[in-house]
Amino acid sequence: MPPPSDWKDMPDELQLVLAREALRRAAETLAEHAELLALEMEDGALRDRGGPDALRLFASVVRATSLDSLGPVGHA
Repeated sequence: MPPPSDWKDMPDELQLVLAREALRRAAETLAEHAELLALEMEDGALRDRGGPDALRLFASVVRATSLDSLGPVGHA
């Protein structure tokens, strides 16, 4: 059986798994960018206005809330 050619042709369960994984990856990307910005500020590449600690807090919150709300992929 060939794979569905369109999102709406996929079973709801598969759509849910794929959407959750996309959200998990987006949250992790945001958190990683916040960590990178914090390091850039600490290294002097960006002007530090008290941002590294705030960015790390943001990264922690993104990771914590995405894990709590999304759960592991495949366990919908």
